[in-house]
Amino acid sequence: MPTQRPEQSQPSAAESHTARQMAESFGTDADRYDRARPEYPEALIARIVAASPGSDLLDVGCGTGIAARQFQRAGYAVLGVEPDPRMADLARAGGVPVEVVTFEDWQPAGRTFDTVAAAQSWHWVDPIAGAVKAASVLRPAGLLAIFGHVFEPPVDVAESFAAAFRKAAPDSPFSGQPARRPLELYRSMYANLAGKIRETEHFEEPEHTQYDWHCSYTRDQWLDFLPTTGGLTRLRPDQLTQILDAVGTTIDELGGHFTMDYTTLAMTATRTTNR
Repeated sequence: MPTQRPEQSQPSAAESHTARQMAESFGTDADRYDRARPEYPEALIARIVAASPGSDLLDVGCGTGIAARQFQRAGYAVLGVEPDPRMADLARAGGVPVEVVTFEDWQPAGRTFDTVAAAQSWHWVDPIAGAVKAASVLRPAGLLAIFGHVFEPPVDVAESFAAAFRKAAPDSPFSGQPARRPLELYRSMYANLAGKIRETEHFEEPEHTQYDWHCSYTRDQWLDFLPTTGGLTRLRPDQLTQILDAVGTTIDELGGHFTMDYTTLAMTATRTTNR
């Protein structure tokens, strides 16, 4: 579905980290982002916890703290790094300590961690420099965990959104995207990131996992979610209203609700001990 996942649909994982305006547009309405965005599968959190040598975690691009709070509930001490002060303020309000800076510019000051995690954010990090920096702050056998959601609403909702977006924002680089995009596209992006991690020679062979789940949305819930997606965070209010009205009408025709198919993709890599 075009622009639903622009944070995952940049030209390549190696290029998206340069799109700072897009990356920092998600804080436009940080409260809505925190309210509308889903958490991550508990099975994924449990797997990361089991694979980590300890409970000190650095959350790269922590946003409003959605994943960070899940790790805190699992008993972790979490430090967030987030370039957008609006997102960081909300994360702090939820009990997550955050330092406002990009990961590339962040100064560890001698601090080390058992896990470096990136939830829906690693594509905004330079893939080589980020992996090297992660390795430098990980303790022996420490874990790098990169994960994010892929989602596809029903065909009617996806096509309604695509048509409305093309009409409202014909000059947007996202307006030409197809209504639905194959899961294999996102798997290939994670494979590309794994290749960058291998290049550093600081990690064991990356491991990939996939978690399939479902979430029901009412009309109002979905229209609350849509403005948090990257293609919409930079639209004018009138453009956004036009798109939301069209999608809302389609959901009304479906009975006022629908079920979303989610896939959460994850890649983990253990820091080598021979550095």
